Amino acid sequence: MIETEQTVLIDVGIDGVWSYARDMRRWAELLPGMREFEVIDEDDSRWVLKVGVGGLVRTVNVRVHVDEWAGPERVLFTYKLEGDPVDGGGSYFATPKGDRQTEVVLKVQVKGGGPMAPMWEAMGRPLLPQLARGFADQLKAAIEREVAQPAEAPAAAAQPQPSGLMAWLKRLWRSLFGSKAQQATQEAGGSS
Repeated sequence: MIETEQTVLIDVGIDGVWSYARDMRRWAELLPGMREFEVIDEDDSRWVLKVGVGGLVRTVNVRVHVDEWAGPERVLFTYKLEGDPVDGGGSYFATPKGDRQTEVVLKVQVKGGGPMAPMWEAMGRPLLPQLARGFADQLKAAIEREVAQPAEAPAAAAQPQPSGLMAWLKRLWRSLFGSKAQQATQEAGGSS
């Protein structure tokens, strides 16, 4: 058996991370060598991957079953290659690190069986951590790109906006005296 664990710190809160991670299709899009992805039901899917080690390149069909959806903190899954004595499993663990960061730990294990198990493990041992690291980095980038929360609201948006008579007076003042009046008001300590 070979296994790897990868940890990434994502600059998105745990709920935003989960809104991305709960969709199996998004995971499939990021996996290197993905050729086809089919949802069978809410817990089962079929993945067709083109994998290569050295000069050996082949297409494999993988059945993936989600054993536990316990989001936003945890997902456990198992998988089996069709036609090959290879199976395994993995996990996704997410922990909030403040309001705007989430630590995600991804674990994957591969178990080969039969007379080819030593070959599978010898070829996969150096490759699995590299593949998992690349996937974890792509997951982080995809979540931050798609779900990222604004780092900081602009200062002007944080200030309460005047209403009623005060708002009308400010608009009238600006229309009569323009930006020089705004600048003078700001320098005097008022808001624009």
